[in-house]
Amino acid sequence: MALRQIREESDEILRKKSRDVEVDDITGEKIQTLINDMIETMTHYNGVGLAAVQVGILKKIIVIDVQDENGVYVMINPKILKSKGNKECEEGCLSFPNQFGRVIRPTEVVVEYYDRNGELIKLKAKDLLAQAICHECDHLEGILFIDNVIPGTLEYVTPDND
Repeated sequence: MALRQIREESDEILRKKSRDVEVDDITGEKIQTLINDMIETMTHYNGVGLAAVQVGILKKIIVIDVQDENGVYVMINPKILKSKGNKECEEGCLSFPNQFGRVIRPTEVVVEYYDRNGELIKLKAKDLLAQAICHECDHLEGILFIDNVIPGTLEYVTPDND
């Protein structure tokens, strides 16, 4: 496993649309290595989620860790089938270090995706998991969280240098 460089706000790749992963390629070494590297990178930088485009790969792969009993979610070719409710919540992004803003996200989503074993999964997600799925799926379409920030709520936070 290896840490990957996270592409930051000025990198034009973040605005590009990602491509589907061929189902036959999911369990291959190249995709599995990318998934492992994405998990390591997300964990190292204390992220909740990471999309492959954020490490420079235009493939529809996201990893999410909301610290629940399921561990890290690996979603390949995710598609949000339904959403319900709306709530205002704070959001940040590893590609926008030290920036946080308020966004409106669904309180619940139903998502279909392939897991890292190539199994097709349908998941009903709520609260932080639903928010993270929406955020990461936006990345796959070239949409950034700052595009969704409620005007006037974006803040820059100075990091502590302990």
